Amino acid sequence: MSTCKEKPLVSVIIPVHNGGKELEKCLNALKLSSYKPYEVVVVDDASTDRSSEIAKERGATVFRLPAKSGPAAARNYGARRARGEILVFIDSDVVVKNDTIERLASALKENPDIAAVFGSYDDSPESPDFLSQFRNLFHHFIHQTSSKEAQTFWAGCGAIRRDVFLKIGGFDEARYTKASIEDIELGLRLWKEGYKILLDKNTQVKHLKEWKWASWLKTDILHRAIPWSRLIIESGSIPKDLNLKTSHRISAMLTGLIILVNLLIILGFLKETEFSLPSLFAILLVLIAAFVILNHRLYIFLLKKRGLFFAIRSIPLHFLYYLYSGISFAVCWILYKAFSRFRMKQTRYKIW
Repeated sequence: MSTCKEKPLVSVIIPVHNGGKELEKCLNALKLSSYKPYEVVVVDDASTDRSSEIAKERGATVFRLPAKSGPAAARNYGARRARGEILVFIDSDVVVKNDTIERLASALKENPDIAAVFGSYDDSPESPDFLSQFRNLFHHFIHQTSSKEAQTFWAGCGAIRRDVFLKIGGFDEARYTKASIEDIELGLRLWKEGYKILLDKNTQVKHLKEWKWASWLKTDILHRAIPWSRLIIESGSIPKDLNLKTSHRISAMLTGLIILVNLLIILGFLKETEFSLPSLFAILLVLIAAFVILNHRLYIFLLKKRGLFFAIRSIPLHFLYYLYSGISFAVCWILYKAFSRFRMKQTRYKIW
C-alpha cells in the first residue's frame, strides 16, 4: 500500500460561474476524499453570487477572473497556478465519491503510458425530472458502453498529467469562450499527438444539474452539435468513440429518412403523387423498427433503471437528439464546402 509521501500531489481544478448550492455540495464531497495529498483550486469566472466566498470557506484556493471568459479559460488559469503533478478537472455541479480522486490519480500513477483519464456520470442523477434523468442516464450509458481506449476527453470528471497539459497548450480558450466541446477538442488533440487516454468506467460521479427544455436545446445544438460537427469536418476524421460509433451514425441517418418519408406521406394526403401511401407507411414502420432495434440496448437499460413508461417516453427524445445532431452536421458540411469553394475562387483571382 503506497503512503502519502509516495503519492503525487493532485490539483483539483473547478471552474465556476454562480455555482451556489451546487458548488457547496461539490466542495463538501471533495473534503471527504480518501486521497492525500491534494489541493482544491476554484477559478471563479466572474460570478455575481457568493461562489468565491463559498469556496474560501471550504478551504479552497480561489482565483477570480475579472470578466466572464468561459470554463476553458478558467481551467487554463487554474492549471497554470496549480502545484500538483496531476490535474483533476471537476465541474462545479458534480459530486465526487470519496475514492474518485484516488481512482483517477492511481490510473495515471500505475500506467505511465497513459496521459489522461476520465470517468462518467453515475446512474442516479440528482434532479428527478424526466429530462434531467434522461440526459444523465444517456450520458452514463454512452460512457459505460464505449471503449476504454478513448480518443477524446471529458472535463466533468477527468485527470491529465500537468506536464502533458501544458505541453499540448491546454484548452482552446480562444475558440471556446462558453461551455462547449473544449474538453472533446483537447482530447482529440492529445490523441492525434499520440498520447493515450483511458476511460475508467468505474469512476463515476453524480450530476446535480437540472435541465430545462430551452437550455437543453440551446446547449446541445449551439454549443455541442454545431461545434462538434465543425471540428469533425475541419479535422477530416470522425473518431469511432463515445457518441460517434457506427450505430450512432446510422441512427442519425435513419432519423433523416424517417422525416423524409413523413414529409412524403403528408404530401400524399395533400395532393396526388407518384408515391403509394400504403407503401410509404410500410417503409416508415420499417425505418422506425430499425431505429428502435439499433438502439435497443439503451432502451433496455432505461427500462431496467426507470421502468417501461420512462423507456417509451425516451424514444422520441432520443430521436430528436439524432435529428438535430444530423441536421447540424449536414448544415456545417454544406457551409464548409461552400466556403472552401469560395476561398479557392478568391485564390485563383489573386493568382491571375
